[in-house]
Amino acid sequence: MFAVLKTGGKQYRVQQGDVLRVEKLAADAGEKIQFNDILMVGSTIGTPRVDGAGVQAEVIEQIKGDKVIHFVKRRRKHGSKRTKGHRQQLTLLRITDILESGAASSGVKEAIGAGIAGWTGVKSDKGDYVQNRAGQAEMKKRVVEGEASEKVAAKTDAAEGGATAKPGNLLTEPRGEADDLTQLNGVGPAMQKKMNAAGVYHFDQIAAWTEAEIDYMADQLGAGTKLAGWADEAKSK
Repeated sequence: MFAVLKTGGKQYRVQQGDVLRVEKLAADAGEKIQFNDILMVGSTIGTPRVDGAGVQAEVIEQIKGDKVIHFVKRRRKHGSKRTKGHRQQLTLLRITDILESGAASSGVKEAIGAGIAGWTGVKSDKGDYVQNRAGQAEMKKRVVEGEASEKVAAKTDAAEGGATAKPGNLLTEPRGEADDLTQLNGVGPAMQKKMNAAGVYHFDQIAAWTEAEIDYMADQLGAGTKLAGWADEAKSK
């Protein structure tokens, strides 16, 4: 008996024992999952789905697809070339059972995509922070709703026994006219914009920071050891 299931925006015709690659699912290797979006089982055609039907599978491993090269060349006066590579995230699995009915009460974990809201990742992800825009937007939403903690830079983590501290004088907007922070040695327009976004608008804010606060802000701004020098300069402004 065969079934047609839908996952990751694609349809797959499967039968017991088949091994297939699908768009990445929220499951670890060895887990048993169940697809509930079944379009056809045997001779039964869904409208659009078959009620009570399901396809169960065992996750073999999380893999990546073959590398795809994207090459762009612009033939103009000042031509340019760009090459990008991509490997799609996939899940390798083996079909174990096809259920014509009773899937809702099987107790097997539902197969959901890795981009579903509320999913926290699989072990193979090693807890890495999401890098793409869609993932970052989802994380911000979960932070607002209290379902996740906001990511902080590693150096500001409590694992160092509170060695750094967030300054208490950060502002949401400048007091009147903001100071020209580019007067500090090594601060350009880009860094000033980053400092303003972090709540730093005036020299007296920087001058008032303790060593722990300087370490915190240096880590947040990516300024390294430069910020300690900026703090000394700010005292004379």
